Amino acid sequence: MLTFSLNGRQVSVQAEPKTPLLWILREHLNLSGTKYGCGAGLCGACTVHLNGAAVRSCQVEAAQLDGARVVTIEGLSADSSHPLQKAWVAEQVPQCGYCQSGQIMKAAELLAANPKPTRAQIVAHMDGNICRCGTYHRIATAIERASREG
Repeated sequence: MLTFSLNGRQVSVQAEPKTPLLWILREHLNLSGTKYGCGAGLCGACTVHLNGAAVRSCQVEAAQLDGARVVTIEGLSADSSHPLQKAWVAEQVPQCGYCQSGQIMKAAELLAANPKPTRAQIVAHMDGNICRCGTYHRIATAIERASREG
């Protein structure tokens, strides 16, 4: 049995030590906001925060979670009022929307460390989070908006 903080609440889960955090979230805890993309840590669709850092949840094993702090898209704000979530809507970022929770969690890491990033800093930080629809311009614009309005 492992115990960790999930979106500000303590949870306990029975899982094999090598079970990816992604499957613990989706299958054990019924949180579907974190998406399965590639399963190899290459696309960013499964990005969550682990102890304050954006990580690919498909690459984090259960054995690493005991006592950790995990925040998913569901925990970013209780009512979708986070500046990034509001900016995502205002800028009409999603097309298919599949990658968006991972994109937002990666962007939230950036804004937590650098509340007023330049466009170049945004592009560099978001590199590696793939959007198959190609909405990169709108993603960067939404991050800029959130940094201004947040």
